[in-house]
Amino acid sequence: MVKMQRQIPQPSELFQLLKFRRPSLRVGQTRLRNAQSIEDLRDLARWRTPAAAFDYTDGAADEEISMARSRQAFQDIEFHPSILRDVSRVDTSCEVFGGPSALPFGIAPTGFTRLMQTEGERAGAAAAGRAGIPFCLSTLGTTSIEDVRAANPQGRNFFQLYVMREREISFGLVERAAQAGFDTLLFTVDAPVAGARLRDKRNGFSIPPQISLGTVLDAVPRPWWWWDFLTTPPLSFASLSSTGGTVGELLNSAMDPSIQFSDLAEIRALWPGKLVVKGVQTLEDAKQLTDLGVDGIVLSNHGGRQLDRAPVPFHLLPAVAREVGDDIDVTMDTGIMHGADIVAAIALGAKFTFIGRAYLYGLMAGGEAGVERAIDILSEQIRRTMQLLQVSELAELGPRHVTQLSRLVPRGSAPASLSREEHRS
Repeated sequence: MVKMQRQIPQPSELFQLLKFRRPSLRVGQTRLRNAQSIEDLRDLARWRTPAAAFDYTDGAADEEISMARSRQAFQDIEFHPSILRDVSRVDTSCEVFGGPSALPFGIAPTGFTRLMQTEGERAGAAAAGRAGIPFCLSTLGTTSIEDVRAANPQGRNFFQLYVMREREISFGLVERAAQAGFDTLLFTVDAPVAGARLRDKRNGFSIPPQISLGTVLDAVPRPWWWWDFLTTPPLSFASLSSTGGTVGELLNSAMDPSIQFSDLAEIRALWPGKLVVKGVQTLEDAKQLTDLGVDGIVLSNHGGRQLDRAPVPFHLLPAVAREVGDDIDVTMDTGIMHGADIVAAIALGAKFTFIGRAYLYGLMAGGEAGVERAIDILSEQIRRTMQLLQVSELAELGPRHVTQLSRLVPRGSAPASLSREEHRS
């Protein structure tokens, strides 16, 4: 047996090993800097935000099965890295809907955003502009089209369209977005009525927020949120003529459930830029939209917030990309919580992706600085994943790099990755 020689360490040697960080009085910045994942930002957001506002972001429809399946789909993949490739430099830039993006994701449209944190869409647009990625404003946004443009004057701004029962309101917003230089319109088609947001109903979440004993008790450990909410301009909605009720009630009173394929021509005539349809959930509809000449589609189940048990966009992606990816830009959202999710989507045929909750967790965790941190986290994860796969640019990614492992398979069907012989065994 080898006997190690031991000695008593000298104090000077100990001080060389111990290096203390200089304490910072900016606790919020320190917390954001220490967040290493979107899940870390989510934890911060939950701590900083009242339950009703947090659950509006975090929750989904009914039993939240669609949301859970969409996230699980990204976990159920296997990467296949190459070897001995030069990845000392990695290019994450791409082009989508006729324009550039420094990263293969943009910020998705989200409604009622200033309820999450009072900086709202301004924070998202400004952070997106600095990162060189697109920002999309919702019809149900809480910041005006013109103010978003002012926050992101040089970057790419998209506008998301819900067609309301009073169509002149929606079409007026489209005209304003065009005049403000927004370059892409995302026409959302998966929300003829509101999904059953059970968390919102249980929390009594309404617009504007109603003060009750529950909200008072919930506010006690979060005075900063209420201070921000009560000392900043009241919420305003360009598309809603009145407020007062749950989110679902407001949506049901405002949305036009009669929208059809034939209405695309009217919207196209109003919009001079790229027209993209968001909320596509079948291959057949993707083909029909391609035939109708749209510029792109977003495969989406609305973050699981509309029809529960809806198709998982990431599962649908490979077939849609094969069929129509050469003709239009196929993009997707829902379930993205890590940069590796984005890399996997690009490998399986997506031209681009959108993040919703991941951005909002950052916003709730720290305002504009929190959004920047969310973008930085995803950017670092994308670069690292590409380097570990040993690809130096997005165009090198392909189906050979990713296998979707089968968990949900229709009865009587074999997983696509298995041969018939393997399935029989």
